[in-house]
Amino acid sequence: MNDLNRWLVPITTFLFGVALTLFVSKKIYTSQLSQSDGKQKFDEVLSYIDRYYCDEVSEDKLFAGAIQGMLQTLDPHSVYATPEENKQLLESLGGGFEGVGIQFNIMNDTVMVVAAIPDGPSEKAGIMAGDRVVTVNGENIAGVHISEDRVFSLLRGKGGTKVTIGILRPGTSEIKKYNIIRDAINTTTLDVAYMLNDHVGYIKLSQFGEKTYTEFLTAVTKLKQMGMSSMVLDLRGNSGGYLGAAIKVCDLFLPKGELIVYTEGKNTQSEKIFATAGGAFEKGGVVVLMDELSASASEIVAGAIQDNDRGYVVGRRSFGKGLVQQQFDLADGSSLRLSVARYHTPSGRCIQRSYANTVDEYYEDLLHRYENGEMDSEDSIKLDKKLRFTTKKGRVVYGGGGIMPDYFVPIDRDSNAVAYNAVFSTGRLTEFAFNFATQHRKQLTAAYPTADDFVRKMQITPAIWREFSSYYERKNGLLLLNDESKKEVQLWLKALIGRNLFQSDGFYPVINESDRTIKKALEVLK
Repeated sequence: MNDLNRWLVPITTFLFGVALTLFVSKKIYTSQLSQSDGKQKFDEVLSYIDRYYCDEVSEDKLFAGAIQGMLQTLDPHSVYATPEENKQLLESLGGGFEGVGIQFNIMNDTVMVVAAIPDGPSEKAGIMAGDRVVTVNGENIAGVHISEDRVFSLLRGKGGTKVTIGILRPGTSEIKKYNIIRDAINTTTLDVAYMLNDHVGYIKLSQFGEKTYTEFLTAVTKLKQMGMSSMVLDLRGNSGGYLGAAIKVCDLFLPKGELIVYTEGKNTQSEKIFATAGGAFEKGGVVVLMDELSASASEIVAGAIQDNDRGYVVGRRSFGKGLVQQQFDLADGSSLRLSVARYHTPSGRCIQRSYANTVDEYYEDLLHRYENGEMDSEDSIKLDKKLRFTTKKGRVVYGGGGIMPDYFVPIDRDSNAVAYNAVFSTGRLTEFAFNFATQHRKQLTAAYPTADDFVRKMQITPAIWREFSSYYERKNGLLLLNDESKKEVQLWLKALIGRNLFQSDGFYPVINESDRTIKKALEVLK
């Protein structure tokens, strides 16, 4: 069994932003406590609460709180997960779930179908983008302030089970009922792959899951056939996932024998993982895009490419998570994800940020980056100069605080961005784009049969802009934009219409036209 395959065990880097509602039984908890003074003290406190507390108390809740407090004394990434949370994580990273197969938005207190997943149960039943879901199994879900979680709970379920959905289609007044048999629905961790120009390919990964390697390899092969000789790998906002998936992606870029990552922990055997032969993209320019929400598995990929001088990192300092979690399943279906090791990039860096203070302060570090000017200026980034390392070619890199980009790109704070954000935050852009795409779907798809046709040819005409302006002003008042901010709003309007027609393939190629980080990546590749 080679090094790469040995890492295809359930060692995961848990998504750092997940908020967990904890549950574990008293039996499991007490069996794990040693007969110590600490246990005696805990039993005393529990006894006083049981005898004297003013209200009824759930013991499960008490134990969950105790375990949560205990874990928080270790590190921010050691956590318990309930059976339901385990299921949700598996669906997220495992590449699928069971349900009806629609993508939806909740707008104006109504569930709107954005897309029926190709070859899924809803598409086979005849449900279309633009449909309104108004009932599920006879229950009215329109105009009742329904939440996304509630919609998921109604539509998802065991494969082979039936659900009856009431649909109101634009242009009709009669609710049509569809009997849908739930089935396995495939999900993807690769958002989009396309050519930025004749020679540079672009791939965006949202996380690292069970199918990421296969999806990524397929995209690389396709783009190489289209002429890709350099690549922009977008890991912005990618909060991590399976360590094994990140290692396999790295192996596509690095020649045999290059160190990808190594781990060290007090109670685990140290491991060094090296690249194998035959990677699909071992030659050609590479730029990895990162930001403050890129974490864990994303940082492993960026660190391996940066430390081996295989390519450059462009963007902003990454999150800084260098702990490896192993999952321990418990009898009731819940689990413990315990930090068992620290991973190190090839130069020797552990990029884990300090968690010496509280968990809240650990996560508030991202807010502090905005406040101290780090998002605007590379000079404002505070690094521990003692944690100094060098890449294979001698470039200086630092540990202890995430991956530092080779080329810094600040966030956009100019007046045009402020004006655009004010419009976007009202939700009117999303609403109008959905309604426009729904009403004009036949004409639009006839004029632009493919996503590529749409991206290259579709324009926001004066007539479309007047229609949007009138819609916005009816809802929110006068639309005040200068020429530059108007241009940006129009770009987003086109991208959102494209998303409703062609999903990611009609969205990212449009919106990336004005992306300053991508523009910088193209400059670097030159």
